[in-house]
Amino acid sequence: MTITKQAEGKKLTLALEGRLDTTTAPELEAELNASLDGITDLVLDMKDLVYLSSAGLRVVLAAQKRMNKQGHMTVKNVCADIMEVFEITGFVDILDIQ
Repeated sequence: MTITKQAEGKKLTLALEGRLDTTTAPELEAELNASLDGITDLVLDMKDLVYLSSAGLRVVLAAQKRMNKQGHMTVKNVCADIMEVFEITGFVDILDIQ
């Protein structure tokens, strides 16, 4: 997985490319832990993400919980396959998906 990071003041956008699974989830988790201090607006751009496993869902949920305390998180450009995962798991009720 490739993570492209773009920061603008208190807004952070992470563009995810490839597969977010058991192998790559720790990489995203580490990036989020290192980058979220002082961030009030987090955007996860999933335009080029092709697969999301339960390990990836755990990292997304942890990011959402943290951002609930310090600001807002948006998930955007979700493909149909990953949207189906979000729907089946109930994440559509938790996340702001655009």
